[in-house]
Amino acid sequence: MKNVTTLSDQIIKSVEELDEERVIKLANKALKSGMDPLFLLNLINEGVKRVGKLYEERKYFIADLIMAGLIFKEVLELEEIKAQFQRKDGEIKGKVVVGTVKGDLHDIGKEIFKGLMEVNGFEVIDLGVDVPEDAFVKSVIKHKPDIVGLSGVLTTAVESMKDVVEALKRARLRDSVKIIVGGSYITEELCEYIGADSFANDASEGVKICSEFIKSECGG
Repeated sequence: MKNVTTLSDQIIKSVEELDEERVIKLANKALKSGMDPLFLLNLINEGVKRVGKLYEERKYFIADLIMAGLIFKEVLELEEIKAQFQRKDGEIKGKVVVGTVKGDLHDIGKEIFKGLMEVNGFEVIDLGVDVPEDAFVKSVIKHKPDIVGLSGVLTTAVESMKDVVEALKRARLRDSVKIIVGGSYITEELCEYIGADSFANDASEGVKICSEFIKSECGG
């Protein structure tokens, strides 16, 4: 167990230090030793959250945030990881519009959430990162989703999330969708402040909540 903890710490630290080559080497080592791919992604995500904190403290720059995202995407391309995101056969449960809100360039949590949602039978429209509120409104009008997912790693994303909800209200679209917000720092109080229906601190939890949304709509 000590070795697993040490390897986990090394992975997180390597992401935090933006050591791309070492992250991939350690990720491959972890997967070969039997580490669960989703657990590995959570470790990568923890490292990226640390990069985000350093950015908020003005010790890192936007280029560093982008680099962290590129490292994550390289990990996503590893065969054992890709296998986790193979869509299962079956009908589409529901449609979801997701995006990282304005002012935030992080997409790791969103990408994990998107992959798991697709595996679990959802159609996902991904708007990307640094998405302004009007883009969410236009996407809801165009795609008519069941759910809107708002993601953000930086604590400043809370106000941007609230702006999206308010924009949907002004467009008289708020009641047509369920809204879930995601971020490790999100609490019940922040969720209520934003005006969302629910929140999740990790991607797996988010998938369960969205599945419950659909069941409720169908009267299940």
